[in-house]
Amino acid sequence: MLQIIQDLKKGNTILEEIPTPLVRKGHVLIQTHRSLVSLGTEKMLVEFGKGSLISKARQQPEKVKQVLDKIKTEGLLPTLEAVFNKLDEPLPLGYCNAGEVIGIGEGVTEYSIGDRVASNGAHAEIVSVPKNLVAKIPDNVTYEEAAFTVIGSIGLQGIRLANPTIGETFVVVGLGLIGLITAELLIANGCNVIGFDFDDQKVRIASTKGVNAFNASTNDVVKTVESLTNGIGSDAVIITASTKSNEVISQAAQMSRKKGRIVLVGVIGLDIQRADFFKKELSFQVSCSYGPGRYDEDYEQRGMDYPIGYVRWTQKRNFETILNAISKKQINVQDLITERVSLKDYLQIYGDMGKGSIASILEYPVQSINRSETVAVKHFASRPSSGIIGIIGAGNFTKMTVMPALKSAGAHYKYISSAGGLTAKSLANKYGFEFSTTDYQQILNDQEVDLIMITTRHDLHAKMVIESIVSEKNVFVEKPLAINGEELDAILNAYNNQTNPKSISVGFNRRFSPFSKKIKTLIGTATDSLNMIATMNAGFIPPEVWVHDMKTGGGRIIGEACHFIDLMVYFTGSKVAEVSMSALGKTPTEQTDNAIITLKFQNGSQGVINYFSNGSKSYQKERVEIYSQGRTLILDNFRKLEGFGFKGFSTMRGTLDKGHKNQFNELITQVKSGGKSIIPFEEIYNSTKASLAAIKSMQEGGWIKI
Repeated sequence: MLQIIQDLKKGNTILEEIPTPLVRKGHVLIQTHRSLVSLGTEKMLVEFGKGSLISKARQQPEKVKQVLDKIKTEGLLPTLEAVFNKLDEPLPLGYCNAGEVIGIGEGVTEYSIGDRVASNGAHAEIVSVPKNLVAKIPDNVTYEEAAFTVIGSIGLQGIRLANPTIGETFVVVGLGLIGLITAELLIANGCNVIGFDFDDQKVRIASTKGVNAFNASTNDVVKTVESLTNGIGSDAVIITASTKSNEVISQAAQMSRKKGRIVLVGVIGLDIQRADFFKKELSFQVSCSYGPGRYDEDYEQRGMDYPIGYVRWTQKRNFETILNAISKKQINVQDLITERVSLKDYLQIYGDMGKGSIASILEYPVQSINRSETVAVKHFASRPSSGIIGIIGAGNFTKMTVMPALKSAGAHYKYISSAGGLTAKSLANKYGFEFSTTDYQQILNDQEVDLIMITTRHDLHAKMVIESIVSEKNVFVEKPLAINGEELDAILNAYNNQTNPKSISVGFNRRFSPFSKKIKTLIGTATDSLNMIATMNAGFIPPEVWVHDMKTGGGRIIGEACHFIDLMVYFTGSKVAEVSMSALGKTPTEQTDNAIITLKFQNGSQGVINYFSNGSKSYQKERVEIYSQGRTLILDNFRKLEGFGFKGFSTMRGTLDKGHKNQFNELITQVKSGGKSIIPFEEIYNSTKASLAAIKSMQEGGWIKI
């Protein structure tokens, strides 16, 4: 199938062939008939992509600060590599889609095959959309009209925040697509509407809809409002304009009556003058997209609706309201359409987005869509007999860490898979994979593939590891191996049930760092026990991010602190015998975000892992201390190793190296040779069980034996 994407690095807008997405749990699969190009938002993204690196930096000063912090802690070259990898990420365009349901995911009961629906799907021939971002189209509304649903909901949410009543006077600043729909909705709501824009065409269209519309370049906007309201001022101002100027917010305050309301839907300069708001006691609010539920993982991705008695208007209900308004002819969107273009001619729109169009409609050839879930990317005349890999998961970790580290490992890339298809196709293009797919079962069933690499979200790891074991594949899974005891037991059973099990490796890369290997050489195989302290200055992650969800991410102890449990197993050459953990905070997120883990090993060694998220970003992220036989080793952020009490060794320095490259080089060599796993399975099992025991210790308040 085809999808429109923006290349942020080169600035090109591309029509890319990608695999058809699979319908996922809680999602609806939709074949697109029409989509609406948002000339405001999409023009901004396209122009951002075309800008120079300096221009991009100027537009994102907060990102520049993050880059500078990263340079301080990790060094220049790793930071630059991360920045350029990030710019390689394809950006899907579009969020106003109308089409026909062709697939129903598990847990979806509201829709049937053949339903006509509007959604926030991208400009793609087929889209998979969470059910709470989908609404049925009334019979008398065309696909073309329904494509205005989402953009209309953005204006509607701004209106809801302004809380209009019949007879009030509203000012709409900016008569673009959202502004025109906003103005018409306000008129349907019984309000008097004044509108301003700098474009005569938009002013004329607004006037035909009953708006007192004026060109802001030839009229004093404040005096105009005062004149039309007998000096009282507007009851409310809704700003749908896009400008960096601070003048708009100042004018909005000046044209408002005492205790008036101002709602920002667009993007403007916000250097607010206190005096403008103080003397009138004005209220100001920023509207968030198309309604309650936006950016809420529970609502959008997990399908959990808000009870109507407590949240009357969610984004889905706003979608339905717009469709109902179109159905009842309360708003007319047909007269906003300035061009209709077939999907293959998309550059007629994106080639010049500043030509004055208001609404551009993309038309899709629904009879000729290629619905293949696997797309050929690169042809190979022959393949090696081993070292052929298939990667399941094409997210940030794969893009930023796995693929750069794999470059010199000598592997043969056959498949890469992602649920949506776009990220996998992008990486397939860049690194020369043979196939990009959304169906990872095809990778498992291919007899040529001898290594499965799993880099999905944590809750899928155990299931896919078991499937790989049953398929008699070598498997590498990014940590954690499992996020609960039931999953870990199921993996152990699957492994033990194989007569000649293939290797299982987990992404415990720290033990493969040249600094870690040097430590292992220095401490040797001495029988004396080690005292170890590892501190992870992990950094804050907002509580709503999936890694904190114990059912999806397993929390940061299971998902991240496990690295240092394994590293201590490696240094001691011994398994963990007992675990105790204490934590700050009262919520599950806080308790798995700031914790102290104490480990006792079978050989008498002991370790402490300080996992903290409340430290400074400018401080080093990771530090390891080892004490034994009157000697001390200090590892500073995998860039510097200092030894005290060692003959012939004092310091080792280098660029940041956490072992990813060495790990994958050893992994591919092991797969090709058929040797043992690069980490003994019993150590992987022990480290994983210890991380799970840490959580149990916190919950029960005592030591847990492994």
